[in-house]
Amino acid sequence: MEVTVARTSTAAGAATERPIRRRPKNRKAQIANVAAEAFSERGYHAVGVDEIAATIGISGPALYRHYPNKYALLVHAATTTADALQAAADGALDGMAEREPGDRLDHLISALVANTIENRKVAGLYRWEGRYLEAEDRTRIRDVFVHVTQCVAGPLRELRPELTSVDATTLGASTLSVMGSISAHRTTLATRRLDALLKSACESILRATLPPAVPADGRNTDTGTGAVRGLAVTSKRELLINEAVKIFDRHGYHDSSIEEIGAAAGINASSVYRHFPSKADLLAAVFYRASDRLAVATSAALSTATGPEDALRTLAESYLELSFRNPEVLSVYFAEIGNLPKNERTNLRNVQRLHVEEWVHLVTTVRSELSAPEARFLVHAALGLVLDIGRLVHFDTREESRARLHTLMTAVLLGH
Repeated sequence: MEVTVARTSTAAGAATERPIRRRPKNRKAQIANVAAEAFSERGYHAVGVDEIAATIGISGPALYRHYPNKYALLVHAATTTADALQAAADGALDGMAEREPGDRLDHLISALVANTIENRKVAGLYRWEGRYLEAEDRTRIRDVFVHVTQCVAGPLRELRPELTSVDATTLGASTLSVMGSISAHRTTLATRRLDALLKSACESILRATLPPAVPADGRNTDTGTGAVRGLAVTSKRELLINEAVKIFDRHGYHDSSIEEIGAAAGINASSVYRHFPSKADLLAAVFYRASDRLAVATSAALSTATGPEDALRTLAESYLELSFRNPEVLSVYFAEIGNLPKNERTNLRNVQRLHVEEWVHLVTTVRSELSAPEARFLVHAALGLVLDIGRLVHFDTREESRARLHTLMTAVLLGH
């Protein structure tokens, strides 16, 4: 709160000073920034309006003068972040129509990378919390990302006329995914070095030669819905975990209930509590099950590798296969970890770090010019591609689709 001093006089003529509080002109923007960072860090449902107000030093009613409810804050925060990205793209291309496509593309990527680094704390808001937006708001923000993707795809196709529109769009979306991946972790790096690293990774993506895409009329008999062929699970505990992850993915953790999960598993709510004391314990079980499967897959991949580069390629294929077979686990893992109790969240993040460090060790062995923090950024970028581009292709499990994404992952990791 901005404070000035007013002088008044008492009846005896003595001068006194009385502070006058003035509302900052940018109060609405302050509220939006605090809300965006809080939503990005801990999730929409975990943050209260009073908490946002207290952070700024105002009351809840004072906040409501600017925003009618928490949902309005989410919409404003998400659209502001998306609009800033579009403004960066449009501004970079403004007046560049007569320039060579390579120059336009370089200028555009530089602007988008700079914008993402500047807004790192909130750049992932739509990525994780967008499911809580109503259809109209979600569509508006999605249209912004489509627009920015096409801003990249346009000059890219001029530069590489052999690309199909699908290939150019995929590569454009992948560059945005690589940039946005920095919002999913807290690894630190000097801004100048991070800027150069992200540009280099984007260049590797834009130069990649993708395997042929699946024909538009091709049929996919296994859409990656997580269905497992073979015998059905009979353990009630395993059945509850399997159904819980689907419901958490569909509705979000806070909008899912024990009753709904139990009904999906054919178990009443009271019986669910015999296996899991709370919904949070069930969410933790989902995460631990995913971590166990990933650990087994990683161990198997490393045991057959002939060298560090082969190990990276094999790990990428293993991670892809596991993720596409159970895409809802991947989405829930990225989106809902903030809803775990603090001790469980810490334990699982430590497990995740150990897994990432396996990749980091291999990357730095293959690419000795990179530091461990730089390699860590690239590993997170490669893993983020699986979620972002996986969603784009609806987790199509056909070999052709996985091969294209594998090419993108190895381009980022190996710099080819």
